[in-house]
Amino acid sequence: GVLDIAPENVLAKGRLQPGRMFLVDTEAGRIVADEELKAAIARRRPYQQWLDESLTRLEDLPEESAPVPSFDDATRLIRQQAFGYTIEDLKFVMAPMALNGQEAVGSMGTDTPLAVLSNKPQLLFNYFKQLFAQVTNPPIDPIREELVMSLKATIGCEENLFEETPAHCRQLELEEPVIDNAALGKIKELQRDKLRAVTIPMLYRVRDGGAGLEKALSVLCWEADVAISNGATLLVLTDRGMDEENAPIPSLLATAAVHHRLIRSGTRTRCGLVIESGEPREVMHFALLVGYGAGAINPYLAIETVKQLVRDGILKAVSEDEAVEHYLKAANKGILKVMTKMGISTLQSYRGAQIFEAIGLNRELIDGYFTGTASRIEGIGLDGIAAESAARHTHAHTVAPELDGELEAGGQYQWRRRGEFHMYNPNSIAKLQHAVRAGSYKLFKQYSEVVNDQSRNMATLRGLLKFRPSKAIPLEEVEPASAIVKRFKTGAMSLGSISREAHENLAIAMNRIGGKSNTGEGGEDPVRYQRDPNGDSRRSAIKQVASGRFGVTSHYLVNSDEIQIKMAQGAKPGEGGQLPGHKIDAYIAKIRYSTPGVGLISPPPHHDIYSIEDLSQLIHDLKNANNQARISVKLVAEVGVGTVAAGVAKAKADVVLISGHDGGTGASPLTSLKHAGIPWELGLAETQQVLVMNDLRSRIRVETDGQLKTGRDIAVAALLGAEEFGFATAALVASGCILMRVCHLNTCPVGIATQDPVLRKKFEGKPEHVVSFMMFLAEELREIMAELGFRTVNEMVGRVDKLEARDAIEHWKARGLDLTEILHKPEATDGVAIHATTTQDHGLEEALDNQLIATCRPALEHGTPIEAEFPIRNVNRT
Repeated sequence: GVLDIAPENVLAKGRLQPGRMFLVDTEAGRIVADEELKAAIARRRPYQQWLDESLTRLEDLPEESAPVPSFDDATRLIRQQAFGYTIEDLKFVMAPMALNGQEAVGSMGTDTPLAVLSNKPQLLFNYFKQLFAQVTNPPIDPIREELVMSLKATIGCEENLFEETPAHCRQLELEEPVIDNAALGKIKELQRDKLRAVTIPMLYRVRDGGAGLEKALSVLCWEADVAISNGATLLVLTDRGMDEENAPIPSLLATAAVHHRLIRSGTRTRCGLVIESGEPREVMHFALLVGYGAGAINPYLAIETVKQLVRDGILKAVSEDEAVEHYLKAANKGILKVMTKMGISTLQSYRGAQIFEAIGLNRELIDGYFTGTASRIEGIGLDGIAAESAARHTHAHTVAPELDGELEAGGQYQWRRRGEFHMYNPNSIAKLQHAVRAGSYKLFKQYSEVVNDQSRNMATLRGLLKFRPSKAIPLEEVEPASAIVKRFKTGAMSLGSISREAHENLAIAMNRIGGKSNTGEGGEDPVRYQRDPNGDSRRSAIKQVASGRFGVTSHYLVNSDEIQIKMAQGAKPGEGGQLPGHKIDAYIAKIRYSTPGVGLISPPPHHDIYSIEDLSQLIHDLKNANNQARISVKLVAEVGVGTVAAGVAKAKADVVLISGHDGGTGASPLTSLKHAGIPWELGLAETQQVLVMNDLRSRIRVETDGQLKTGRDIAVAALLGAEEFGFATAALVASGCILMRVCHLNTCPVGIATQDPVLRKKFEGKPEHVVSFMMFLAEELREIMAELGFRTVNEMVGRVDKLEARDAIEHWKARGLDLTEILHKPEATDGVAIHATTTQDHGLEEALDNQLIATCRPALEHGTPIEAEFPIRNVNRT
C-alpha cells in the first residue's frame, strides 16, 4: 500500500465509490460519511415541497385545444424536398428507427466528400463533427453505467444560481428532448406564472440570398429579446410557415444565433428554447440542436414522414402511433449515446455545451453564431448557406422531370448513379481489381490516376494540396519498394467481422513482404502461430487489445511483433466495437472465448483506463508480457488529438496511430459513420506539430490510416508526419470487396465480411493480389520521392515545406478554405527531431518480475520447490 499502517490501527477499509463522498472535518477531528453529509444538506430546505408545488411536468399539462392537421401528399413532398430529404433518409435512417426504436446500423467507412467539398446542396448539420473522449475523461458506457444517465431536463426561467427559493422550481420538466406534436401543442399554449410561451418564425425571403438571411437572423434575435423583455420564458422557433417565397432558416443556425445573442445580452437563463422544425430527422441533427441550446425539439415533418411510411406499406409491422413512438425513442436514445462519447451523463450538462468541431465554415460565421466552436480551415459563410438552402427550396417548387414527383436518391450511404459522389465507385473498384489480378503496374497507374483526380476535384483535403517543385533525383537512388512496404500495415479487421479466409489472406500477404497485418479485436487462432508447410505464415504481426479484450491471452500477446491498444476507431470513435450474433459461429466464439449466436459489444471505454497514467500502466503491463513487441496506441483525429498524442508519448508508447474519420467498420451506427471524427490530414498535422514543439517526436513513431488508396496519399501523409501507413478498405478491395456495405448483415456476396459457409466459398482473393497492391503503392511512392528529391522515406517524414495549397481551386465552396494550419511547420531548434530517431525507455529491468523469475528459475527449469518472500510496494507496477 501507499502507507504502512498496522491492521489493528485501521478502523474501516473501503474505497470511494462512484457518486459518493466523505468529508474530513479537521475541527471535529473525524470523517463525515456520505449518508450523514448528504442528509444534512437535504434537510436544509423543503425541496420536495417546492418541487411538488412549483414544478410543471409536461405530461401533466392538458392537451392542446386544436391539434395541427397533417399535410396532404403534395405539400409534404414539397417540404421534404425543401429540407433535403432523400429516399436514403427514409429507407436507411428513418425506417429502422420507426420499426425497431433503434438507430440504424451500417458498415464500411464513408468515402463521400466533406460537406464543404460536395457538389450537392448540404444541410448545415453536415458541416459539424462530433467530439469524443479518448484516453483522458473517457466515454461513458451507456449499458453498464445507465444508472447515471438521464435525458430528463427542465426549461424555463432559471433563477440566481447562488440562491435557493421556491421560484427556482417554476420550470417545465421534460422526460426527453425530442417530442411529438401533441407535446409541442401543450408547450405553445402555456400561459401561466413564470411559464409563458411565445412563437417566433425562423424564415427568410429566399430571393434575398445571404444578405436576406443575415437580416432575418437579426430580426429573429431582436424578436427573441423583445419576447423576453415582455415576460416570455419559452421561445418556440418555428419554420412551419415556409412557402414559395419564404425559405426556412436552417434550424441549427437559428438556434445557435438566438442562443448566443441571449448569452451576449445576459438574458439566456431567463428562457428555454423550443425548436419546431421540419429539417432535423436523424440523431446527429437532434444532438447538434441540443448542443447549441435547444431544450426541446419537435421534428414535425419527420413525424409526418414516419406516418407516411406506414401508410405506404413500407413499415408493415407497426401502426402509425407505434412508428412515431419508436422513432422518437430511437432519436432520444441516440442523443444519449452521442453524449456518452464525451463522457457526459445528463442532458442538462450537454445542452449548450457545443461538443462539436466545424469543418468548412468561416471564422466570421463561427464568431457570429457558433462562438467558441473550433473551425480550423475556414470555408463558407452565410452566402454559401443561403445558396445551398435556395437550391433545395427552388428544387422543391420546381418539378424536375427526371424525378417525377419523387425524392432524390441521396447516395450518402450507398453509391447511386445520380447520388452523392463516392471515391470507391464501380469504375475505381474495377480498375484496382483488374490491376492486382493482372499484376500490372500500368493498370494500377490508371486506377491511381482516377482516384487522385477524384481526390483533387471534389473529395478530400489532401486533394487541395500539391507538391512544391523540387530538384528531382534519379529513381534508382530511391530506396527500394521492398524496404518501403515494411512500413505498410493492414487495418484492424477482426476475425468475425470478416471471414477466416479473408483474414488469413491478408496475414499471408503482409508476412510475405515484411509488412504487418492486424488481428483486430477478435483474437486469433493459435494454430496460425506455426508456419504452413509451404513456408507461408498466417500469424498477424499486430495483436490488438481493445476494451472488450476478446481473445486476449498471454499466448496471444507473446506471439506478436506489435501490440495495439485501441482507444478509438475511425468509423465510430467514442464507441465500442460490435459483432452481431448471427456472425458468431462456434469457431468465432471459440477464438473470442464467448458464446455462439450471442452478439458482442465492446464497452466504449477501457474500464481500466481513465487517464494517461492508467494508459501508461497498461503499456507497461503489455511490455512486460512481451518485451520484444512494440506498443501502439490507436487514436482518432479530432481537435486536440495532438495533446492526447503527447500524453501517449509520455506514457511510453512506441507508436501512435492517428486514424481518419473515414475508416471502415463491420458495423456502426450511421450517425457515427458520417458525423464523428475528422480527416486524418488535420489530426496528423496537429499531432506532428505538438510532438515536435514538445521535443517528443524523436521517441515515438507516428502512423496514419483512413481511406489511403494511392502512392500520392502516402506521400502527403509522410510529408505531414507519418512514418507508417495502414490500409484496410483498399486491401479488402484488392482481395475482392465490391463495397456492397452489408458487412453487418452477414450477406457479403464475395465471401469477405460473412461467416456464412456458403458465401465464404465465393471468396476468390489471393495473397498475390494484396502483395501486388502494396508493391504498386510503394513503386508509386518511389516515383514521387524521386520527383521531390528524397532518397528514403525517413528523409521526407515531416517535410511539410514540400506541400502547398493548390492555387486554382475550382470548387465554389472550397475557394474559401484556408489550409494554413495543416501546412504549419513548427519551429524545431537544433537537435529536435521531426521523425523517430530513438526508442522509449520502458524501465523493464526494474520490474519485480525479473527478481521473481531469477529466484524461481530452478522451479521453472527443474521443478525444484522454491519458497521466497518479497516486499510489494505501489512502485511495483506489474
